[in-house]
Order: sequence, then structure tokens, then C-alpha cells
Amino acid sequence: MTNMKSSILRKMMTISLILCLMVPVLAACMKKNEEDPDKVRVLRIATNADYGMDTEYFRSQFTEIFEYANPNIEIELIPIYDERQQGGFYGKEGDGLAEGEEPFDPMKMLKELMDSATPPDIVVMQIDDLTELVAENRLTPLDTLMADDKINIEDFVPSVIEGLKKAGDGGKLYALAPMFTAQALIYNKAMFAEANVTPPTDRMTWDDIFNLARQVQSGEGEDKKYGFSFTNYSGNDLFYDMTSYMAALDLRMFDDAGEKMTVATPEWEKVWTTMIGISKEKLLPEPPDYSKPMSEEDMNKPYQGDNFLSGKVAMTLIDYGWVNQIILANKNAENTEGYTPIEWDVVTVPYHEEAFEIGGTSYMNGIMGINAKGQNPEDAWKFISFINGEEWAKIKSKSSYTLVSRKSYNKPKDGLDYNMAAFSTLVPAPNPYSNKLYRKYPRLYEVQSIGQQKFQEALKGTKTVNAALKEWENEGNAMLQQFKENPNGGGVNPEPRPIDIVEEEAMTEDEMMAEKVKEA
Repeated sequence: MTNMKSSILRKMMTISLILCLMVPVLAACMKKNEEDPDKVRVLRIATNADYGMDTEYFRSQFTEIFEYANPNIEIELIPIYDERQQGGFYGKEGDGLAEGEEPFDPMKMLKELMDSATPPDIVVMQIDDLTELVAENRLTPLDTLMADDKINIEDFVPSVIEGLKKAGDGGKLYALAPMFTAQALIYNKAMFAEANVTPPTDRMTWDDIFNLARQVQSGEGEDKKYGFSFTNYSGNDLFYDMTSYMAALDLRMFDDAGEKMTVATPEWEKVWTTMIGISKEKLLPEPPDYSKPMSEEDMNKPYQGDNFLSGKVAMTLIDYGWVNQIILANKNAENTEGYTPIEWDVVTVPYHEEAFEIGGTSYMNGIMGINAKGQNPEDAWKFISFINGEEWAKIKSKSSYTLVSRKSYNKPKDGLDYNMAAFSTLVPAPNPYSNKLYRKYPRLYEVQSIGQQKFQEALKGTKTVNAALKEWENEGNAMLQQFKENPNGGGVNPEPRPIDIVEEEAMTEDEMMAEKVKEA
């Protein structure tokens, strides 16, 4: 009996040992099956922000290289857009919102997708969307992932990283952006040499630049050469142009809730007084008089719509993408009658004493984060780290009209020598306008329209600056109260953006630049 028990015990021990040996093997097999490199996996990307239904553009910008390098990862794009929105208009066929019809809210749709049974793994967003998603704990922090992969954050443009951190919770990094564009001040070297004036340098104040503009301007009437313009495009409205001057000051028209105006202040009065002063001084190019027909001679002048390329101003603010246009213009000078190549360079955007570290506006292209509820976080990080990696930046920097976030790959184009650091030295100015607020009150733009009217009255001298701002404050408060009581405004459309802006956004960067050169 004892022998039988011993035999049974030995058999049970043998079986147990075999099972113990098999478990790791089975686990390894299962793990191998899960990590099978040949198995096709789906990576879902929700394209919020400016991409809408244009998935072809998004793929060409971000995913094609990754898909080629990772044939086992199938990318599914989930565009977020409203079928009622065509050409920048709300409402069916552009007729406006029906009675009681809610305006399209892309963030609401995005959040519903992020909570769905098949959520996106990656979210593409705008900068203020990032703030909202982080506040609701919807995104995965990237700091640990970057540290694990030994990605050195010092290799990125500081203004991009700091801008993303600030938009999140101020400390951690919840998204990366592989590209960005920023402003700088471009100047015409020859115009400064002719006036025997020292050209601008990095980190000059706005008052310094206005003083330089006074020294370098020359001529009278139609032959006048101006020292400065807020934009290289002629015919712009000073009310909107001065946004560049105000950006670093973070002046708001209304509070964060969109319920109370905030313009009747000494800060606003100082800005308006300064702008009206330099306008009356004729320091800035005056807008064209469209009531007068353009002469044939003027029509044949090259780059008439461009303050800088036409030689009308010595300094102007530009976005980085416009650098390519001046390079193309100089290359084609022999084939452009009446155009002389311009010697130029760039310096940092002028700053205010009270905001000495803040420069101009900046736009980050392709802000992406990982959905905390996504089903494929490993591939999500693989994708984000890939398009924010060195190899991607190296390739993209050669063909893109924007800057890449990997700072070592931002080099002057075509062997030229200009001040690339001017575009990334200063911290980007904050965005005073919240997409969330404009989604809540689609007609908020009308408050700005009141301001434009009051500014024109102050500019013409029919009202004092102080009185104009107080009127804007009072009329704006009344309008904000109406919006609070009736957010949709009874079916009135939100302001459509100019059709040329909508068309430009739909173009590829190459098409956009080619179109601008053709127009010139």
C-alpha cells in the first residue's frame, strides 16, 4: 500500500514538474504571438484641429513615411468635421443654423470618440484643446516615455517645449509637435545703407524699431519709402495689424467666461494711443485708395501687393514660411521685369519692456498626444516618437515651409546665411482667444467688430481714445449679455473666414508657395 502511494506521489510530482516547465513555454509562445511583427495592428488617429476631412493632406504631412517604415501598422484616420461646414460657413448649404440647432462642437465630438468602444489612440489638436484635455486627465504624460527611450528634450526648440508645457499643466509634457512656424522681423539691408542707419538687431524694443523706422524712411507721396509695417501685405486694417503689437501683452477683449468686457483699461488706452500716434505720424504705409483706378504702370510693377518685396518698407514682420517667397523672388529676379534682388536678414520680433522674454505669435503644426483610454498605446508612442525624431526632422526640414521642432535641423535654405535663431529665441506670445469660448458663443466676433468701429472713430479724431474704449466696453457688455441669454443668436452665422484663407488651408505648402509666386 505504501509502495502504491509512493508511486502515485512520484507520478503527481512528475506531472507537476512537466506543467511547471510548460507554463513559461506557453507564456512565451503567447507573448510571441501577441508581439508577432508580421501581425497587422490598427493605429487610430483622430484629426481635430485644422485638418478636417482632408485626410490626404494629413497623410502626406505626417503618416506616409511612418506607414512605409511600419507596414504592419495600419493607420485609420478619424476626421472630425461637420458636414454643414463648407468653405468656413455653418449651417446646411451655408444658410445658417436652423432655429434651435446647435453649432458644431469639434471638442464635444472628439471627447465622445475618446470615450467610445473603439477610441482613437492618438489625438491631433490645437494648442488650447491641449489645455482642456489635460485638465480632464484625458492624455498620457510623455515625460517618462521620452526618458525610457533616451530622447533628450534639449534637442528640441525650447519655445516649442515650453509652449506645450504651459498649455498643459505647466510642468509635464502631454503632447509633442514636429513642426512650427513663428514670426521674425525682416529688414532690407540696402535701405539702411542708403540712409546711413545701423540695421536692427536681436532683442530690440518696439520703441527702438519705431525710432529706426523714422530714421530710414524717405521721400514723399507715392514715392515715399516707409521704415516699418506690421505686415508685408499692403491694404491691411491697422486695427487688426496691431494684434502683433499687442500679442505679448496678453490684452483680452473680455474675461475667460466671455461675460464681461475688459477693454476700458489704461493698458488698452496706451496701445490705442501709440497706434494712432504712429499712424498720424505717417510712420506706416497707408492702405491703397481703392476708389481710384490703378494706373497701367502700377499694375505692371512686380509684387505690388507686398510691402517688402516692392521695396516700399525697410522692415516688416513675417512668418517663417514667407522666407521661401523672398528666396524664390530673388532667384527669379532675372525673369521679373522691374524687380531688383533684395539683400535681407531677420532679427527677433520687437518686445515690450514689461514682457521682455515674449516675442511674436507662433503656430505649432501637428500637436499630438496619446489618448489615456486608447487601446494601442505602444504604437501610439511609436508613431509620435517617430515623427518627432531626428530622421523625420532631417527629411522634413529639406522640403517643408515650416520649421521643425528638432532645433539642429533648422538651417538656412539654399546655402544662404541668415539669422535662423530669430524665429525661435523668444517665447511665443499667448493666444488670447479660446476656441472653447467661441464654440460656446459663435457670434463673439461681433464684439471685435464693435472695437474696429470705435478704433476708426478714435483714429479719425471724432472721439477720444478713452471715450471710444468706454463705448466699446458698454456696448460689448450688452452684446455679451445677449449671447449669454441666446448663445446661437437665432440662426445667425458665425463670421465666415475670408475665402482666400480657407483655400490656402486646403492647399499643400508647395501649392501655396507656387500660387503666391504666380500671383506676384
